[in-house]
Amino acid sequence: MDYYHISAQELGQGAKLPILKLGDSGEVFYEMALEMVNAIRANNAAGKHTVFICPVGPVGQYPIFVRLVNREKLSLKNCWFINMDEYLTDDGQWIDQNDPLSFRGFMARNVYGKIDPELLMPEEQRVFPDPSDLGRIPALIEQLGGVDIAFGGIGITGHLAFNEPQPELTPEQFAQLPTRVLDIHPETRATNCVGDLGGALEDMPHKCVTIGMKEILGARKLRLGVFRDWHRAVCRRAAYGEITAAFPATLAQKHPDALLYVNSVAAGQAY
Repeated sequence: MDYYHISAQELGQGAKLPILKLGDSGEVFYEMALEMVNAIRANNAAGKHTVFICPVGPVGQYPIFVRLVNREKLSLKNCWFINMDEYLTDDGQWIDQNDPLSFRGFMARNVYGKIDPELLMPEEQRVFPDPSDLGRIPALIEQLGGVDIAFGGIGITGHLAFNEPQPELTPEQFAQLPTRVLDIHPETRATNCVGDLGGALEDMPHKCVTIGMKEILGARKLRLGVFRDWHRAVCRRAAYGEITAAFPATLAQKHPDALLYVNSVAAGQAY
């Protein structure tokens, strides 16, 4: 595809998904953390609550976010963090929170456990999709009046959260998919095991629970960050490719307020 040959200098020109090119990964993570803090600060000042959809991947924004929250004494009492997904055991239950792959464990250790307890939101406002109660998150989002910002990355198959490609669906059908349990595609398992398990493919979970494209695309703002070598092709297809359920990130092109943060590595020409 021609878009894979777009140079770093030309990246963003004519893109159907707005792109902000930055320097190193730290700049991407700083922008994401700052967007979180600014939204919370503004909503707190207006007496409003804040609702985020949060990923575990990318995660580099969280140390910056934690530092800013603690330094500014920024209250999270009126915040709801809805995490995107979690790995499941073969029998469809959450993996143990102490498992190094657990997204629940990551958030507990690296985010909630490092924020001043006086600033932290109640535990019931730290939400993960539950395979035993798939309707909880859609109902919660409706009750709260929607999501302010959905943050995330883009996977090797173009997936947002664990919304893997379903090319048999139209983009409109795919955009309506709700929170659900899924089998993880082999490409995703292989890519994730390289970064998370040193290549131990046999130990990667086969199942997950994920919020749906409906929840992600329904957020008032969508902010995605990419920063790896293989994101060079991924970000180009997401921003220039045909909108298709075969590459879910392309659906972000239709979002009214989406932005793709790209570091200098991912901005490089794919090939």
